[in-house]
Amino acid sequence: MRRIIIAGACALVGSVSVAQQDPQFTQYMFDRLSINPAVAGSTGNICATMLLRQQWSGFDGAPKTGLINVQGPLSKINSGLGLSVYFDKLGQEKSTIARISYAYHLKVGGQSTLSAGIYAGLSGRALEGNWIAIDPVADDNAIPTAGKSASGFDLGAGLYYKSPQLWIGLSSTQLPETELKQVSIKNKRHYYAQAGYDWAIGGNKKYTLQPSILLKSDASSTQLDVGALFLYDNMVWAGVGYRTEDAIAPMIGYQHQFPKGESMLRIGYSYDVTTSELKKYSSGSHEVMLSFCFKIVKPVVNEIYHHPLFL
Repeated sequence: MRRIIIAGACALVGSVSVAQQDPQFTQYMFDRLSINPAVAGSTGNICATMLLRQQWSGFDGAPKTGLINVQGPLSKINSGLGLSVYFDKLGQEKSTIARISYAYHLKVGGQSTLSAGIYAGLSGRALEGNWIAIDPVADDNAIPTAGKSASGFDLGAGLYYKSPQLWIGLSSTQLPETELKQVSIKNKRHYYAQAGYDWAIGGNKKYTLQPSILLKSDASSTQLDVGALFLYDNMVWAGVGYRTEDAIAPMIGYQHQFPKGESMLRIGYSYDVTTSELKKYSSGSHEVMLSFCFKIVKPVVNEIYHHPLFL
């Protein structure tokens, strides 16, 4: 039996609809690359990060989102490369976004870096056909009666500043605003500003407070995420985030630093308590983060020197 998705039909009213914003994550502080290509390789480590999000649990057709980030440095040319892949499902709409990022890093002062980056990729949208449209939108030509899909070029750019304690980023995605006529969707340009700070309380790094902020806008609507994590002994963290007109989100996590290669394993979880009108129909949102970073360390070669006087 086909599901009746009224929300999906409403989103397609008109000859060309505007697509939803890039997928959002509560643990945005662990995902800086997907919206800002200048972040690629900025840590000096090779990192792989995965985020899985089940939004608005209990709501039919609620968003399900996955993200995979991989990045690493190109130290010899002061650069970095990154790859981000989104998988997103909202009602009858499926989205797949793939972005390849390049960043150039410029040393500023002793330990600070200023980076500029660009990404290129593809943005794909697909609409399923197993749904029923009801009046007054049933006869709208923009609503497909069978499944359709389309993809188009995606381009973005950004700037990123990083010091041992502070990070700041400015970026924009979907710059071409590509129109996907087959599914009556036009990708909307988005703008991002993000920042965070590591504050060792009382100068003791065993107790670190990490406030952060993410501002996102498509020039017609704006949303703000703010959060703060308390990291204890560089091992466990707990915190809370707030997204305007949407949710309050407790967060917990654990990280383990390996003795060799500056390797770090992180796992985090957040639960969004919905504050909008959707709280009447949703039991909240769940999100899991997994990350692993490492550095390739060349082995030390012990050289033996022979002096001709001592053979």
